[in-house]
Amino acid sequence: MIRMSSGIKRHEVSPERVMLAAFAGVCFLSVVRVSSAEDLPAVNCSLVKDAYTSLGFSPADVPNAETPGGLPQVCGPLKTCCNTVMEEKFNQRSTRDFEKLIDDTSEELRNTFMTRHKRFDGFILELLEKTEQSQNEMFIRTYGKPYMQNAEVFQSLFADMKRYYTGGNVNLEEMLNDFWTHLLERMFQLLNSQFVITEDYLECISKYMEELKPFGDFPKKLKSQVTRAFVAARTFVQGLVVGREVANRVSKVTMSPACIDGFTKMLYCSYCDGLSTLKPCKNYCLNVLKGCLANQADLDPEWSKYTDAMLLLTERLEGPFNIESVMQTIDVKISEAIMYMQENSMQLSHQVFQGCGQPKPSGMSRTARGVPDTFSGRFSPYNPEELPTAAAVSRLDRLVGDIKEKLRHFRKFWSWIPEGICQEENVAALDGDDDCWNGVSKGRYVPEVLKDGLTHQVNNPEVGVDITRPDALIRQQIAALRAMTNKLKNADDGNDMYFQDSDDDSSTSGSGSGGGEMCVTESDSFITQAPHEEAEKRDEASSASIIRSSLLLVLSPLVVSALVLR
Repeated sequence: MIRMSSGIKRHEVSPERVMLAAFAGVCFLSVVRVSSAEDLPAVNCSLVKDAYTSLGFSPADVPNAETPGGLPQVCGPLKTCCNTVMEEKFNQRSTRDFEKLIDDTSEELRNTFMTRHKRFDGFILELLEKTEQSQNEMFIRTYGKPYMQNAEVFQSLFADMKRYYTGGNVNLEEMLNDFWTHLLERMFQLLNSQFVITEDYLECISKYMEELKPFGDFPKKLKSQVTRAFVAARTFVQGLVVGREVANRVSKVTMSPACIDGFTKMLYCSYCDGLSTLKPCKNYCLNVLKGCLANQADLDPEWSKYTDAMLLLTERLEGPFNIESVMQTIDVKISEAIMYMQENSMQLSHQVFQGCGQPKPSGMSRTARGVPDTFSGRFSPYNPEELPTAAAVSRLDRLVGDIKEKLRHFRKFWSWIPEGICQEENVAALDGDDDCWNGVSKGRYVPEVLKDGLTHQVNNPEVGVDITRPDALIRQQIAALRAMTNKLKNADDGNDMYFQDSDDDSSTSGSGSGGGEMCVTESDSFITQAPHEEAEKRDEASSASIIRSSLLLVLSPLVVSALVLR
């Protein structure tokens, strides 16, 4: 019995009539629902076929009428003019499109590191090689046989410096110490040719090197300048190689199945509803790209630290660690050291005789080694036009300045990629334009744009992302960048990480760029060895590119005469 509200005449209704009324209501609602579905505009499959074939696909793939919802998994939640064959081809096409977009977007970055590394490395090698060639020719022309017979000490010095720069396993401090020791031995023999100086006697002299200080403070000052300059130059060129290799590796993106589906839906599912002219909404595009590139965005923090460390080192290269300035004055500084020793030769010999004993006479007196009038005064540096580096002084500044500009430009590159792609006119609609494809229909995209990085994609509405499984390749590149950043920071302080622990047998990296550390990635191993391999090829083409033997000209009259008479 149904009770009506007061004031209305009550009457009783039989159960049969209640059941009949309920049945009639259900029928009415069903009719209304069917009518609403039928009122939805049908998709014109002939238009879909035209748009589909414009992509280069076969018109035979397109059905003549709408297919039931659910058959295409990505594009078919409702009735559609697409089928599984079309969807598979959309998937393949969107994969190629995505890879091309990433390749195009990263092309400038990759080319920048490739070309800047080539230019910087080539400049340093050219600087060393041309300096050696021009000075060596002039020394041979000026001093002839005496120079040619006594140039090996200096040749070894400059050959080792080049070998260090190009990635050789050379300890700069030990190399410079050996140079001064060998120079002392040669000079002491020249200044004391009236005595028989044996190998054992020379070994005794070398033991007193630090105590005697035969060259004054010049070795200490030069060691600091050479070490800092070469460490900075080599570490910087290695940093460019690391940036190049990371860019090359990370730009080769492997799309996950969820990314392929999301990108396909963004670019091509609109075709199935006859909306092929609509571009994806800007925010829709951003969420898809942030989901697909979640791991790449995680590279950004370490990449930024790496670029900051590179920028700090450029300041050193332009200032106190300028390898060009060091190479232009190294001959003069060694000259001053040699002159210092000669001016104090009597006192030095007396100290050596006291410590190592009096050597046996050779039968040749000092007076027999008279100084020719043609050898007078100290060595004067070349004229500017004769120095190959003089014309290139501003070239180093330009190179470093250009690299600095590019490093700043690409500092936030990996998190910028989604924005960079989605702002392209042919990819997505303009920001704020609601006349766009939102993944379902034409209209405004409602979900908010997510932040960058893997952890922020846990609720990405467009691309399913497993935040518990970071990409292994990306983690390797992060580790390689972190290792390189540490090396750059040490180089900024004038330290070479490769030789901070000379007892570490694991320091076998071909480039000398941090072999004391554990080799964390395949990328890092490749990067640190690549410059050495390239250097070996260059060495085959020019085996004596670093020999700046010209330093022998700085010898004073007494030493030169000894060389001639020897």
